[in-house]
Order: sequence, then C-alpha cells, then structure tokens
Amino acid sequence: MTAEIVPSAAALIIGNEILSGKVADTNSRDLALLLRRLGVRLQQILVIPDDRARISAAVATLSATHDWVFTSGGVGPTHDDVTIEAVADAFGLKAVIHEGTADLIRGHYGEHCTDGHLRMALVPEGAVLEVIESVRWPTVRVGNVFVLPGIPQVFRMKLAVVEAVVGHHRPFVSHAVYTQMDEGHLKALLDAVVEQFPTVDVGSYPTWTDARFRTKLTFDSLDEAAVLAAKGAFIASLPPGEPQWTDP
Repeated sequence: MTAEIVPSAAALIIGNEILSGKVADTNSRDLALLLRRLGVRLQQILVIPDDRARISAAVATLSATHDWVFTSGGVGPTHDDVTIEAVADAFGLKAVIHEGTADLIRGHYGEHCTDGHLRMALVPEGAVLEVIESVRWPTVRVGNVFVLPGIPQVFRMKLAVVEAVVGHHRPFVSHAVYTQMDEGHLKALLDAVVEQFPTVDVGSYPTWTDARFRTKLTFDSLDEAAVLAAKGAFIASLPPGEPQWTDP
C-alpha cells in the first residue's frame, strides 16, 4: 500500500514585538488548529525580527522545503513593516503598488488617504491576490507562500482564504485520556503503546493546577481506527481502579 502523502507547512512569525514579549503570539496556534483540521502537517514555527534580509532568507528556505508557508506580521505602513519587500527578495521579484488594492484603500480612507496608507497596496510583482466571497480584501500569495497580517483579529479572518486555497485533506484525529498517575509511573505504559502503534503520535502533558487529573495523554493520527486502538490499549494497561476519563 502506498504511504499517504501529507502536505507540510511552516509558519514564519515576524515582529520585534513578539521577541520582546510586548505582544503574545496567538496566530501560530490559530494556524496550527486550522491546518490540523485541513490535514496539513505544520512542521515548523519560526519567530524572527523585522529584518528584511533575515525574513527573505527564511522565506526562501521554508518555501523550498515545505508545501505551504505562512508568514504573519510586517505588512502595515510603518518603517518596520518590511515583509512584502522581503518576500519579493526571496523570489527575486520587485515590490510594486497593486493599483486595484490602492483603489480599495483610497475608497476606504477617502480624502484622508496618505502615501503611508497606499504603502499597504505594495505586493511582490506577479503575486496572486486571493479573494473569496467572505473576505473581499485581497490576501497576497507568492507561489506557496501566504503573506498574512500580524493583527490577530485580521489574521483569523484571513484563515478562511487559506482554507479555500489549501483545501481539505484527510484531517488529523485527536483523542485524550486524563489520569491521576504521574509521568514517571506512566512511562512504561506509554512506551508500550508507542511501540505497538507507530503511526500514532502519543503526547504526555502533566499539570499541577487542575485537581481533577495529573497527566493528560493525547493520541493523534490521520487514521482514526489506529487512534482508537492506541487509546484503548493504553486504558487497558492502566492499573485496576485507576480513575481516568477520555476526550472526546
């Protein structure tokens, strides 16, 4: 049987504000959740500053090694917004004003429109501007690289465009088991499940703040039958009377 090919992805989170702790990155988590639902494996999340050369180098590398790349941040009108130029550099392109987008900006700001506002119409020359019915403001895509905003509310809105373009593959399935056992006592049980079910990703996450459980175990795969079998084998291996519950 031919192994199933799972599309790969990388996220490039851009911004000095992320690295300084001024702003918390929530975009990578929102992207990760969507990609799991779409059946795309997010393999890497890279956070870098607003540095044109570093962004360009990262985009070139990630584009060559992943099916999809998603950048977040650096697409506004100010001095530190250099992502568009950097993506253009990565593909050997010029950054140019897209007149259709410029018209949208002029229409939005009217007489208050400035050259700074029009800078947001800058795109890599030849870029595809993705538009769907529910998101009319264009989303820039160069080859396999989506250029997305950093503002979380706008980023989440643009994920509908990502979903429309990337499409749906077989989604990942995830089940969880919660137990009062700690990781030291669980290790041997988990090792046995990992060995028996190599296609299932098994995760172990302890907590010290929830009195209901000490460790959450997760079982993830594209194969729901394998997930259920691995979860069942783990539960069966628990000591008699050990309290546990499952999710979903």
